[in-house]
Amino acid sequence: MEKNKILLLFPDGVGIRNYLFSNTFNNYKSEDLILFHGFDPQTITSIKEDTLIDNDILIPNYKESLKEKFLRELICLSRLYYNNSKVNNPTLLTNWNWKQKGLSKKIFYKLIQISSIFFKKYPSILKLEKMYQKAIRQNPFYYQVKNILSDAKVSHLFCSHQRALTAAPVFAAATDLGIKTSTVIYSWDNLPKVRLALRADNYLVWSLYMKNELKQFYSEIPAENIHITGTPQFEFYDEPKNIIDKEIFYQKYNLDLNKRIICFSGDDTKTSPDDPSYLKDIAEEIIKANLQNEYQILLRRCPVDFSGRFDKIVEQYKDLIKEAPPLWYFSKSKEWNTVYPTFEDVKLLVSTAFYSDIVVNVGSTMAFDFAMFNKPCIFINYDQPNKNVKDWSVKTIYQFQHFRSMPNKKSVIWLNGKNEIAQKIVMQTSNNIDMINWKEIILGDYKNASNNIRKIIN
Repeated sequence: MEKNKILLLFPDGVGIRNYLFSNTFNNYKSEDLILFHGFDPQTITSIKEDTLIDNDILIPNYKESLKEKFLRELICLSRLYYNNSKVNNPTLLTNWNWKQKGLSKKIFYKLIQISSIFFKKYPSILKLEKMYQKAIRQNPFYYQVKNILSDAKVSHLFCSHQRALTAAPVFAAATDLGIKTSTVIYSWDNLPKVRLALRADNYLVWSLYMKNELKQFYSEIPAENIHITGTPQFEFYDEPKNIIDKEIFYQKYNLDLNKRIICFSGDDTKTSPDDPSYLKDIAEEIIKANLQNEYQILLRRCPVDFSGRFDKIVEQYKDLIKEAPPLWYFSKSKEWNTVYPTFEDVKLLVSTAFYSDIVVNVGSTMAFDFAMFNKPCIFINYDQPNKNVKDWSVKTIYQFQHFRSMPNKKSVIWLNGKNEIAQKIVMQTSNNIDMINWKEIILGDYKNASNNIRKIIN
């Protein structure tokens, strides 16, 4: 095998930003990096223009067998019940889809729910894991990948997203060939939600908090295999080159140099279905308090939100609300795993956090992006009277396990009603020691993330 030839499994476009746009692999030669992916040809052409990637291999089509799917879903539900028993947080069970459409799906998932009764103890869940690992090795996809990895003569497999469906059989094939494997834990909320199907030699986590979570929910993984590296997506904020010139930024997005910026960052439609109503509330209350000459709203929607749901609100308040659309590439299918950011979007996001005075959203990770510049975050904490989704509530959102990592509730500003909007925006504060503490808990040593990851791979 050639030394340090790395296969990069990037199941989605965010991995391109976090690991190829950052400094993680910039010390390698392009011939030592191979992208293993499911992107379309147009996307790959664009990726090669923006990164070190010259060589790529298309992932074969993976058709999950009925046995694999049954075991995977049964493990998921069994682990959710188990995790709930460990931390006493029933919201974990919202990560299971309890409402299936179609008779065959209803029967299939009902059988899983019945079966889960027999797998409440952890040793029985580990038996299911062994059965699943055996099942994925019986799929033709496993043998196809094994041949590809063998022919590519790679020494290391690196994955940017541990929850992808194809990742488990790819890692199984690599392990069986003696190839070293490393996976990143993609996000701060993934582990309690049972978003880990693959098995690797190295698990790269953001912080000590995440390492302890991994040990808590996956006690079979040896502690020495879990490495605290930080995540390179926050390194961008320490590089002045990523801040767009102020006049250019304000002119491009039709912003007033004399007004302060309230950034409204949208979530995806499932996470926060009432975002347009919240944006409208903010606009109405700013005008009602006669603050429109002091403040302007900059909307950054979620990059994978193609709904156009903000259009009417932006048009209605066009003098107050400006939009900075995410600069992402989209394939025709617009599936989440075929969408990825341009490097210019990195600069747009960094500049948005730098020039804005505050960010408002429903429980978004953007709180940490803005904390890079010591900017406060407002978490919306009230439901709309006319909700788009009847059983959705912010009260559920903030009970999710990852919010228990807050040192205390003062880490963010809580917006408990429409009538508080003007007051809470005006009372914004920086130097929030509680937010600084929360950032340290979740992000760990983010400034050295690229170097830390390279050390593990090397």
